[in-house]
Amino acid sequence: MHSEIMILPIGASSFQEAMQMCSETYHHLKVIIQEKYASVACNVGDDGGFALNISSITECLDLTKEAIDRAGYNSRIKMAIDVGATDFCIGKKYDLDFKISTKSGQNFKTGEDMLELYTKLCTEYPIVSIEQPFDKDDWEHTKLFSALGLCQVVGDDLLVSNPKRIERAINEYTYNALLLKVNQVGTVTEAIEVVKQAQDAHWGVIVSHRSEETEDSFIADLVVGLGTGQLKAGAPCRAEQLAKYNQVRYS
Repeated sequence: MHSEIMILPIGASSFQEAMQMCSETYHHLKVIIQEKYASVACNVGDDGGFALNISSITECLDLTKEAIDRAGYNSRIKMAIDVGATDFCIGKKYDLDFKISTKSGQNFKTGEDMLELYTKLCTEYPIVSIEQPFDKDDWEHTKLFSALGLCQVVGDDLLVSNPKRIERAINEYTYNALLLKVNQVGTVTEAIEVVKQAQDAHWGVIVSHRSEETEDSFIADLVVGLGTGQLKAGAPCRAEQLAKYNQVRYS
């Protein structure tokens, strides 16, 4: 699977405390990776997160959970997954080994199989949010998963911050949260309108950065101005990410 594991400091009483909790957990994770895989495994990806050559999603979740435990935030930090399922959906099946050329095509899962997998993961790990669990056109299984009420189900590729697709998703109870990317919808005015649309439906809203970011910190002002309470800006590592968090602190 192509997955991004995130941590959510839901037990923090302030933004400063939230940053401290996440930063400490991030550095504990680095130590754990060094212990298990050696220092060479501590390379980071575009978003500042550790990019490991691991065998399964559970291996990654176990590492993250151990880091949370070592940092002492067992009950105060929860976990989230950005599945990015569109990337490995072929036809109507999901190729969990799509990045492994020698195994690609040998580990196909149906939508029903993926439902079972997410249900299992939410039961075994402190996962409170899953982003894009199914393909960009897989309305059926997304609705079925949202109906389970296991966690926040966040729409990205299926919604693309488009008001018409959001309206359909609201009417059909497809999601309960929106991932807002300003450049998807086009303008700041349009972004504000779709946030209001989502909030009127009692959805959560996550203001998100994009890959290959710069140090522009506008989304930090946007998340504060719109009061969404959720910002996805990458790990506390590189200047592109830290610029956003520093700006939130002073907004």
